[in-house]
Amino acid sequence: MIGERWINLAVPLALLAVPLYALMADEPFTITLATRATILALAAVGLNIALGIGGLVSLGHAVFFGLGGYAMGILAFHAQNYSPLEIGPLTFAGTKSMPVIWLVAVIVSAMAALLIGALSLRTSGVYFIMITLAFGQMFYYFAISWSAYGGEDGLSIYVRNGFPGLNTLVPIQFFAVCFVVLCLALALNAMLRASPFGLALNAARQVPQRVETVGLNPMRLKLMAFVISGAITGLAGALFADLNRFVSPSMFSWQLSGELIILIVIGGVGRLMGPVVGACLFVALEHWLGGLTDFWHVWLGVVLLGIVLFARGGVVGLLTGKAGPHV
Repeated sequence: MIGERWINLAVPLALLAVPLYALMADEPFTITLATRATILALAAVGLNIALGIGGLVSLGHAVFFGLGGYAMGILAFHAQNYSPLEIGPLTFAGTKSMPVIWLVAVIVSAMAALLIGALSLRTSGVYFIMITLAFGQMFYYFAISWSAYGGEDGLSIYVRNGFPGLNTLVPIQFFAVCFVVLCLALALNAMLRASPFGLALNAARQVPQRVETVGLNPMRLKLMAFVISGAITGLAGALFADLNRFVSPSMFSWQLSGELIILIVIGGVGRLMGPVVGACLFVALEHWLGGLTDFWHVWLGVVLLGIVLFARGGVVGLLTGKAGPHV
């Protein structure tokens, strides 16, 4: 069996090696695939904080992914059309600066997570799953009816947003930006897991009554985790929209929320590198099997079924010989 520390080191290096090889082989599409896997991994890292540590099975995390995407799309849309963004009596200028867009995406997603979490965490179990799903559908249908920004057709951004000192239209440079953001999110996740907050959150997931007896509020702990999770997922949504230079209501769909959960289950719930492994395998299967058949999800389902039945800790758990946490 392989130690999890070695996996935590090897997985990012392997992810980094793929686009570097593609750069030398002059295969820009492979770099784009690696970038897509990196961004999906970032979104799953966000969800894994709520799911893996806090035990919160959310079917509405696409809300934050979509909000991050639309934050990017709206700001970039107003910047490329030289039109002001008006919110009530306030007027803002659009922007093509990635750091500014990321900040807006994180703030908007965190605020939405605070509101949704405060309402959803009054329930638990299947009721929590259903209320997060309901919020996701609300935002999805709102985006469809939002004709000012494309409605059902979505919104196209002609030129990718800029990052100081880089040419983000070069695939390897945009991958580098996404990869660094993913590494920072993984570092934050590792710090949270080892911090008193992470330990208390893990205890609240297992035995909330004991957490209350020592003076801690389980709901407050889970709400903080939900907000952090939503903020990271929103940042991933902004990067995903920048990758495609397109935003649409599908970013709010419950199918996307389900895919994020699948990524974590494949890699390993609660594992630091579980979301990264799951995202890489998902994108690889989507690319290879999608070229063979339109029904490649059937084979993805077979893989998922095998992991659920025979590898409860996901691929990482299978390699380390340790089962994952029971959510």
